[in-house]
Amino acid sequence: MELPDEYQKLVNRMMNTPRVAIDNAVCATATVVRVSSARKRGMLLEAVQVLADLDLTIQKGYISSDGRWFMDVFHVVDGRDRKLLDPTLLSHIELSLSGETSSSSSAGDDGENNHDKSDGCGLAGLTALELTGTDRPGLLSEVFAVLRDLECNVVEAKVWTHNGRIASLIFVKDHHSGSPIADAHRVDGIEARLRNVLRGDHDVRGAKTTVASPMMTHSDRRLHQLMFADRDYGRVSSIEASSSSSSSKLSVSVQNWTERGYSVVNVQCRDRPKLLFDVVCTLTDMGYVVFHGTIGTDADRASQEFYIRHMDGGPISSEAERQRVIQCLQAAIERRASEGMRLEMSMPDRRGLLADVTRTFRENGLSVTRAEITTKAGEAKNEFCVTDTNGQLPDRRAINAVIERIGKDHIKFCEQRGPRPCQERPLPEAAGVVGVFSLGNLVMRNLYYLGLIRSCS
Repeated sequence: MELPDEYQKLVNRMMNTPRVAIDNAVCATATVVRVSSARKRGMLLEAVQVLADLDLTIQKGYISSDGRWFMDVFHVVDGRDRKLLDPTLLSHIELSLSGETSSSSSAGDDGENNHDKSDGCGLAGLTALELTGTDRPGLLSEVFAVLRDLECNVVEAKVWTHNGRIASLIFVKDHHSGSPIADAHRVDGIEARLRNVLRGDHDVRGAKTTVASPMMTHSDRRLHQLMFADRDYGRVSSIEASSSSSSSKLSVSVQNWTERGYSVVNVQCRDRPKLLFDVVCTLTDMGYVVFHGTIGTDADRASQEFYIRHMDGGPISSEAERQRVIQCLQAAIERRASEGMRLEMSMPDRRGLLADVTRTFRENGLSVTRAEITTKAGEAKNEFCVTDTNGQLPDRRAINAVIERIGKDHIKFCEQRGPRPCQERPLPEAAGVVGVFSLGNLVMRNLYYLGLIRSCS
């Protein structure tokens, strides 16, 4: 009697385990990664997340599904725009995409082949704090000063700001014991102090602090969720307010393809790392399923087109919903693309280090718009994106003053990543023009991205 059950389990496992193929022969300039499986909600996001966490760039790709089956194809390069040739990395990608290992697990612990992005791994012994509120100059300095005074050591943190709001995930441990903070009374006190700091004197929308599980959702996805819940998309877009900015060429359109029952989402903007993750993450968390799609880059521009439906199978049903999707996608793209200068810091960790560093920023008229903070083996490795107090690029003299104060051996100014030279030909069909849809055109484009029709020049 147990045999049929075991057989069914085997069939289910075979059907639901993604099949991964990695090919370096199809394209001369990129590694082609194919993922196919029975359709499962979130599968596309999981695949994109694996590649994003390894700092790999998806130059182009396609997404297609037929009934309950799907196939995703990505043309991928590393941070230097090279094909992926490291066998350890290729093995890690295959295992991660097939679900045999977590995308955050180590893919080799030696030297430059260490691809561990440590998102969710190694955080079990920490207390996770989620913060949202109104952003203001010097706020991050105040937050870290409070944590220092409460004898909380910051081990990891990520901070995003957008449209006057701030969201942060901060992982801390007790300064004395090195253990997570388990005492309920102390936790309540930490939350209350941080909430008061976030609220400030002019907060009209409220501030929130929450203690969450450190093994929660992927941190970047959680930051998107926090800012979405905080309705940062409901304000005037910073990109629309600054049309002279290079990032002002962002265009998001949504139209219904009534005959086929799809809504078609088209994104045109400047290319940057993790762009596809931000878009797919937002669509997934808003409850939409991507059935087909094309992704392409041309010089420094990115084009993405997705054919989506609600989870119940219907397209977008109202003008208000269409506008909300546009606003939310614009916000998701802008959050990681805020203007500023990037500073990298590496120095021995100590109690109150972040409070001192961010106070130095504040004293020199700098505001932190994004931050990524990590500590490993007693060494603090942090990245900060800073502007002046008006949200503009800071004076280089202020940057030099900060570097001089902290130490040239510990902090340095880094040029922003420029547009990558792209060897791809323009897309066979202008993805920005939405109006006349054809399944034939979609299939042809999918064959193009699969590599069956001149996949790469």
